Formats: sequence, structure tokens, C-alpha cells
Amino acid sequence: METKLVVVDNETPDAGIIAEAGRILRAGGLVAFPTETVYGLGGDALNPDSSKKIYAAKGRPSDNPLIVHIAEMEALRAICAEIPEEMVQLAEAFWPGPLTMIVPKTDLVPKETTGGLDTVAIRMPDHPAALALIRAAGGYIAAPSANASGRPSPTLAGHVMEDLQGRIEMILDGGEVGIGVESTIVDLTGDVPTILRPGYVTEEMLKRVLGEVQTDPTLMQKVEGGRPKAPGMRYRHYAPKGTMSIVEGETTEVIARINALTDEAAAQGKKTGVLCTEESIAQYRADVVRSLGSRSEMQSIALHLYRALREFDDEGVETIYAESFSRDGFGQAVMNRMLKAAGYTVIQA
Repeated sequence: METKLVVVDNETPDAGIIAEAGRILRAGGLVAFPTETVYGLGGDALNPDSSKKIYAAKGRPSDNPLIVHIAEMEALRAICAEIPEEMVQLAEAFWPGPLTMIVPKTDLVPKETTGGLDTVAIRMPDHPAALALIRAAGGYIAAPSANASGRPSPTLAGHVMEDLQGRIEMILDGGEVGIGVESTIVDLTGDVPTILRPGYVTEEMLKRVLGEVQTDPTLMQKVEGGRPKAPGMRYRHYAPKGTMSIVEGETTEVIARINALTDEAAAQGKKTGVLCTEESIAQYRADVVRSLGSRSEMQSIALHLYRALREFDDEGVETIYAESFSRDGFGQAVMNRMLKAAGYTVIQA
């Protein structure tokens, strides 16, 4: 099929464009669209065939749950078997915004959308064009990130076109996203609210609203087997085509170790890349060196991470070494994505 790319104004999207995209979704087609986190690949969340198309377009395992995006709080009643008080409190604090909540689902949500689970992951994006599209589509859009499964998530419409051209009907181009990593996911089905994927909304922020919150202990380590309860928990994600390793330690030792490693790889005939910060970029001698921004600005690091990984692919980089970052606050989300991209390969400097 031909994929139509249409530019949209994020704040005041053209009503005709949104209506056309909504018609595609209501008819069972797929539309990629911008959110504040990354670009999403949207389908009708209540149509099992649409969810199957999402999995097929991405090459995504069908037991990896999709997130249902809504535009109104009233939409919860039809898809949630129960709406716990914690959900209401978090919605008041963080919706619209980069927070996804997992609760028991009703039969209205097909298991094709939930990866076979009896729970549903829901969020309300903080993006006018996305909210307009959700309303035009009937109120419920299932949308994982709009990339081929396993690749870095898209922060630009061009990334979506690169991965999904010819597989989906339309891409709404809203320019670069604002955050750059996927939403925080918190599971509200247990005794204690549990973070299953870190994001911009941190554990500290959630605790200020709920009091007791815990983080799944497997977030920063490789998970084998079992059915994932949330997107991104088990499968390899966010990865460049080349091999990637993270180097940890004191800054001067990390720089020295990375230079030694890239020299060794270059001697073997491999094209090398380094992922670093503004503070250290001048000290590396790899073939391709990419700065994510200042080490003191974690939001910049997050925003530029996926683009940098894709640029390594564009340059044909075969071996990548990355500096590590603090795992505190928003840094936990950045390191979670980097560890997955590196297949949890960590080298101590």
C-alpha cells in the first residue's frame, strides 16, 4: 500500500486531516501520529483485526500488550472492569501526560489488544493533535511506538516512514516530539502500585501522590520467559543494528576505556561509534561520535537518544560504546532504554 505523509499543526491540527485519519482508523486501518513521548502507531483498540494489523506492521510479538489511548476520563468506564482510587488520583495529577496505568479490563477490549491478558494499559497523551485524532477515531486508539519491532522508537515522522512505509495507510507529521522516551507504566492491579516501565513520571513523583509505590526489580536487568505484563518488559527493544555496550565508571576511566575499545574494534576493520555528552565529545576518536547533550540535562539526553542510535545505523556503524548515566529520577528511564538497546552488555572501566 502507499503510505500518505501529512504535516499537521500540533496545537491546532487541521480538522479535515484529522477527520480523514479518523476515518482510516474507524475502517480498521493504521495511522502513525505524534505524542509528547514518541510517535505512536494507531489502530482501533476495540477492533481485534486492527490490533492484529499493528502487530503485523511492526513485526511485534502478539503477546506484547498494546497501550489504549483515550482523550476523555469518561472513556474509562467502558474499558475498565474497575477504576481504583489510585487511578483517579494519578489521572488528576498526571493526565494528560506520559503515564500509563494498568487495570482489569472489560470484555469490550479484545485480548488481541492486551496481548492475551485480562488487564488493559491506558493513557491520555498530552498532545492536542493526538487527542483530536483519538476523538475522531471513536475514543480508543491502541498505539505502541511506530517503529519496526526492536528498533529505536521514532521521535520524528521520518523515522516512522523509514520503518513502516508501505505497511500503514497514513503518517501524521508533527515534527520532533517533546520527551523522547515512552511513558511510565504503573500496574495498579496488585497490593502496591508497581512501576513496570520507567519514564518521565518518576517513582518520586508517583510517591508524592500515592505514598507507597514500588519499582519492579527486573527493570534494569534482562528478563527471560513468561508473558510480559507491559510493553517493553521482555523483548529486545530500542536497539541499533550494530552491537552496543555501555561503559561504567569514573569519567576519565570511561573515556580511556572507550578509546581503547574503539581502537581495538577499528583494528579489526569495524566501523566504530561512541555515544557521549557535550562534556566529553572532544576526547573520543571513533569513526562516528554523537553527543546526547549536557550530562546535567537529562531531558536532553532522553530526547536525543533514539535519534542518535538511528544515526549510527545511517552511518553503518558496527560497534558502539556508550557512556552510562545516573539511574536516579528520570535517569532511570534513560538507562532502562540504553540497557535494552545494548542487550544488557555493561563493561566496567
